[in-house]
Amino acid sequence: MHDRERPSFEDSNNVTVQRCFYAYEFAREYIRDKDTADIGCADGYGTQYLADYTRSTVGVDYSEATIEIARKKHAAKTNLSFKAGKVPPIPLEDNSKDVVTAFQFIEHIEDRIGFIKDVYRVLKPGGVFICTTPNIKMSIARNPFHVHEYTFDEMQKEISSVFSDFEIQGLQGNEKVNNYYEENSRWAKKILKLDPLGIHKIVPASWLITPYNFLTSMMRKDLKEKNNDTLNITSKDFFITKDRLDFTWDIFVVAMKK
Repeated sequence: MHDRERPSFEDSNNVTVQRCFYAYEFAREYIRDKDTADIGCADGYGTQYLADYTRSTVGVDYSEATIEIARKKHAAKTNLSFKAGKVPPIPLEDNSKDVVTAFQFIEHIEDRIGFIKDVYRVLKPGGVFICTTPNIKMSIARNPFHVHEYTFDEMQKEISSVFSDFEIQGLQGNEKVNNYYEENSRWAKKILKLDPLGIHKIVPASWLITPYNFLTSMMRKDLKEKNNDTLNITSKDFFITKDRLDFTWDIFVVAMKK
């Protein structure tokens, strides 16, 4: 698994944070008073939100150091716990959870089918899996933290190989959001002109992490200064749709174990 992108709450990252947090708010109707697991939880910034509505929530992350930070940061929430473990396998018992969430996680791991199968194992009968991941058709450049980005067709094929009952939709933004990402795209394409041979697509991902982080931070800070909506965009500026899926930002999966 590639070392993940850490959540960052600087002002310049507001749009990314709001886009990611939409998924946690979306999950609220499924998790209320349920036993849940949040896979790829990092320091629990979203997991702790889920715990406000659940009977119990466990966050899972591969990094013991990150899990220890999460435990200390969210110690006041008695229905919230954390476990460290490289996924798959998920370090949870069979048929133990009503809901499993995995937001912006599956693109970071090698054994994605194995992960989906393990989610099925962990879910109780009637349990729900909610998964989000970027839509590769809207990606401009290679993200060195991602092992694989999905098309909707790829996700349909993989989810249907494990779950028979599921729905796939897309996360879209309103005009403010889409204008922001249009400016983002123009900025990224200027940088890509410096790599006309597409070398960034074939070198080891580890070579790209430092320049990727530097350029992404520079781009977002620049957009914050030039786009007045950057700090005003909230999760309410995003919505789920079944229309023009290839032009949506994220793939949203809701699958049920029968």
